[in-house]
Amino acid sequence: MDWWNADWWNAGDYYIAREILQRGVAACFLIAFISAFNQFPALLGDHGLLPVARFVRRIRFRDSPSLFHWRYSDLLLRTLAVAGAVGAATLIIGLPQLGPPWLPMLLFLLLWAIDLSIVNVGQTFYSFGWESLLLEAGFVVAFLGSNEVAPPLVVMLFLRWLVFRLEFGAGMIKMRGGPEWRDLTALYFHHETQPMPNPVSWYVHHLPKWVHRGEVLGNHFAQLVVPFFLFAPQPVASVAAAVMILTQLWLVLTGNFAWLNWLTIVLACSAIDDRTFRTILPGLATERVASVSPLWFVIVVATVTVGLLVLSWWPLRNLFAHHQLMNASFNRYHLVNAYGAFGTVSRHRFEVVVEGSAAATPGADGWREYEFRGKPGDPKRMPRQFAPYHLRLDWLMWFLALGTPDTRWFEMLVVQLLAGDHTLLRMLRVNPFPDEPPRWIRARVFLYRFSTRQEHRADGVWWSRVEFAELVAPVSLARIGRRAS
Repeated sequence: MDWWNADWWNAGDYYIAREILQRGVAACFLIAFISAFNQFPALLGDHGLLPVARFVRRIRFRDSPSLFHWRYSDLLLRTLAVAGAVGAATLIIGLPQLGPPWLPMLLFLLLWAIDLSIVNVGQTFYSFGWESLLLEAGFVVAFLGSNEVAPPLVVMLFLRWLVFRLEFGAGMIKMRGGPEWRDLTALYFHHETQPMPNPVSWYVHHLPKWVHRGEVLGNHFAQLVVPFFLFAPQPVASVAAAVMILTQLWLVLTGNFAWLNWLTIVLACSAIDDRTFRTILPGLATERVASVSPLWFVIVVATVTVGLLVLSWWPLRNLFAHHQLMNASFNRYHLVNAYGAFGTVSRHRFEVVVEGSAAATPGADGWREYEFRGKPGDPKRMPRQFAPYHLRLDWLMWFLALGTPDTRWFEMLVVQLLAGDHTLLRMLRVNPFPDEPPRWIRARVFLYRFSTRQEHRADGVWWSRVEFAELVAPVSLARIGRRAS
């Protein structure tokens, strides 16, 4: 046997895990490209809220590599998104995996390059941790090979290191964050104040407080203790991965966090061996390969792994830094990143409600409310399930209500609503001015809370809201023009 095909190199018991990793990451890429096709032009396109053309004029290619430094158009964006979606679909089906190891490698690297080009010009609309997570995962799984070779052990171990950073980093952020995580009260509020509750969130919020304290304890165990066992011998590593998967499924059940939870579940499978999978699903068959890995493949994988290990120094140091960074990329290619979320949990939910008026005098005909697809609006509307799809505008509206200083995109949103921009309006759930745009727009901040069981039974409401403040006084295009001049 050649030295590079010894047991220390080939992960001979992880064929099923490889199938899940390659197809699962490809599925997340598919969702990301569909999201870009549907949303990018309205948010960042030629006539978007933050046009790419303006961004690339002030940012150098070396600081934010993207194909769109060469040229941007909505047609080119959509063409690349379709190409990425088609490539991802073939990987989900498993066609490239039937060929030589370089075929899925090149296809995953192509998906990574297309998505990197989108993310690096996506500005605030693409500033989420799961964008970097998908890019890192997509790059690493490219080197798992095809069905002709055994999965490289070093790649499987690096994927566990990715899961470790993802989970342990999130746990450390919480312990260094708000006191609600240390006194076990964070989940008293989180289900109500999270960015985008789903249909189950209301019911979970009304569970007894001892259940919520148990949720926090379970979270601390899963994120601060269990990750270390990912590197233990089997079956301990598989058990650790199973614990993480169960906690992620609870997050899937109770919230909308785009593809973050599903991608974490997929990546955790890197620690589950074939024997464990067959124990859980006895009818599951695995096809082992008899051929050896070609030397060129071993050299490429080993070289890439060494490079990734070098890049690991910065996120490793960050895990134990006093001022730990959350969802940070230490290089322009979004490889080997720092992760984490919800270092603090808000006790109150504020929502920005945007309204329009068609009268010459603002509000003389009453104010009509624009409704977004995922964020709370009409108190009688039940929260919806959208994840793993990512509603980028709705998430930014949540940050706006928290007082983010990044408001340029919202100023442009007001202008485009006054102009009746059809591309933007298609992203909303309800456009109260289908015939012609309003003359006036205003924005108010409301304090929302989940309705009580009694309020829900009596009035059929999921939310109760009271006005808190005025964010934008009534404004018209003429008034905006006078200010600009």
